[in-house]
Amino acid sequence: MKKIIAVSALAVALAAALPQGAFVSPAMAQATAPSMVSPNRYGLPDFGDLVEQVGPAVVNISVVQRQAQGVTGENPFANDPFYDFLRRFGVPMPGFPGQPGMGPRARQGIGSGFIVSQDGYVLTNAHVVAGENADAALSEVIVRLIDKREFKATVVGVDRRTDVALLKIDAQNLPTLRIGNADDARVGEWVVAMGSPFGFDNTVTAGIISAKARRLPDETYVPFIQTDVAINPGNSGG
Repeated sequence: MKKIIAVSALAVALAAALPQGAFVSPAMAQATAPSMVSPNRYGLPDFGDLVEQVGPAVVNISVVQRQAQGVTGENPFANDPFYDFLRRFGVPMPGFPGQPGMGPRARQGIGSGFIVSQDGYVLTNAHVVAGENADAALSEVIVRLIDKREFKATVVGVDRRTDVALLKIDAQNLPTLRIGNADDARVGEWVVAMGSPFGFDNTVTAGIISAKARRLPDETYVPFIQTDVAINPGNSGG
C-alpha cells in the first residue's frame, strides 16, 4: 500500500510540469516492477523521437578569426563562446584583452547552429562568429553537418544586441528546423538543448524553463529565456 501511494504522489507531482500526453496513470505504473519500467511510464519525458527528428538540422560551427595588428593580448578564454556572456554578468574571467605590442593572432572558436532553409541558411549566435572584438576579421567559418560534410560559410549578417548571426552555405535539400514562438513557452516546461559542447557534435542535454524575460544588468541583450539545461562552450547557437 505504501508503494502504491508513493508512486501516485510522484505521478501527481510531475504531471503539472510535463507536456500533455506524457503522463501515465498510477494504476498502469503499478502493473510492473519499477526496475522493469521505462522512465516515461512514470510520466518522465522521452526525447528520443524529438532528437531523431531535429538532430539532422543541427550543425557544428568552427571559426578562425584574425585579430587586428597591435591590439590583442593573449586571452586563454578567447576561444570560449561564453566568455563575453559571463563577463557581462560580472563574473570574473581571466585574460587580458587589449594589450598593445602584440602581432596579429588567430582566434579559434567553436559553436553550434541550426539550418533554417533547405538552400543553406544557418542561424547561430553572433558571439560564435564575431567573438568579443568587433574589429577582428573573419578568416574562415566552417559548418559541419551531422553526415560529416563540411562547407565554408559566408556571414550574411550579425546583430550583436539580439546575439544572432545568419550564415549561408552552398548546399541544397537540407533538413530544416522551424523557429518557434517564445510567447508560447511556459516556465516549468521541459526543454532540450542540442549542440557541440567542446566540439562533440549533436550532444543532447535537457532541463526546464526556469524563467522568461531575463535581462542582463547593462541591458546589452534583449530579454532572454533562462533554463537549467547543461550548457558548455560550443553549445552556443544550437
